[in-house]
Amino acid sequence: MDIKAGLLKGDKRAAARLITWAENGDEEAANIIRECYHLTGKARIIGITGPPGAGKSTVTDKLAKLLRMQDKKVGIIAVDPTSPFTGGAILGDRVRMNDLSTDPGVFIRSMGTRGALGGLSKAAHDAVRILDIYGSDYIFIETVGVGQSEVDIVKLADTVVMVMVPGLGDDIQAIKAGIMEIGDVFSVNKSDREGAERTATEIEMMLDYNKSSDFRPEVVNIVARDNQKVDKLLEAIERHWEYLCKDNNYQDRKKNNIRTEIISLINQYIITSIQRNNHSNLIQSMVEKVLCKELDPYSAAIEILQSFNIVTEQQLDRQILK
Repeated sequence: MDIKAGLLKGDKRAAARLITWAENGDEEAANIIRECYHLTGKARIIGITGPPGAGKSTVTDKLAKLLRMQDKKVGIIAVDPTSPFTGGAILGDRVRMNDLSTDPGVFIRSMGTRGALGGLSKAAHDAVRILDIYGSDYIFIETVGVGQSEVDIVKLADTVVMVMVPGLGDDIQAIKAGIMEIGDVFSVNKSDREGAERTATEIEMMLDYNKSSDFRPEVVNIVARDNQKVDKLLEAIERHWEYLCKDNNYQDRKKNNIRTEIISLINQYIITSIQRNNHSNLIQSMVEKVLCKELDPYSAAIEILQSFNIVTEQQLDRQILK
């Protein structure tokens, strides 16, 4: 199978194979993405995040079905946590979205985090680009749900939907700090439960204190299981998109995301190069010296990086001292 040709024709098997290659770090996947990169940027990327048990999969399922009624082509990347012991992941989202899995206009891919922090798989960026080239109009990224460390989604999505539910204990604690800043739309799911209005009010109060931009996120109460007011949530997502399209809001967001990704790729390249390019002996030597107090960790890191001739010792010293 010609993977590139199949991808450009919208072949599901080609997209699935290419995402697998990207997950496995295959260079051919990177080459195809490079060759087709000029075709990206057409899909709307929507992040679905929130605490475990909030109903993120159900919300994603219902939103995707609404978009399919509008004849939109939908891609879904569902990220599940990977076991630190076996390296396996449950990947249960295909089961929870069983109706969508047979829809020819929907592509669903479950991905393990494979040790990545921040709620996203390391290959999620590549998967989004592949589904963009594949021809998706909307791409949903449903993240792990890891609490306040789940902030990587904002570096990838155009709109981040924060899904909350009543009855999780200290609701304000769950949505403050880093989480509060990443939500573009807040959805209180399972709002037929007691305490739903209180949860929505608390979110509104937090938004009153957080005025870092001229856009105020909307708070929408829904019951995703029964498809109640999910259409209102989609309308709120569309209104956020309209805001992004005004002035340079969208371009500014994209620039920040691209800058972050380039820096992340540089870091990943350096780390991978150190691990693969016969530097294991050097690292082990540094470990032994630090263990015996012959060297400190800062100096060890400098010696390893200097072996790549990337920066001078003076530049590293200044960076470490910042």
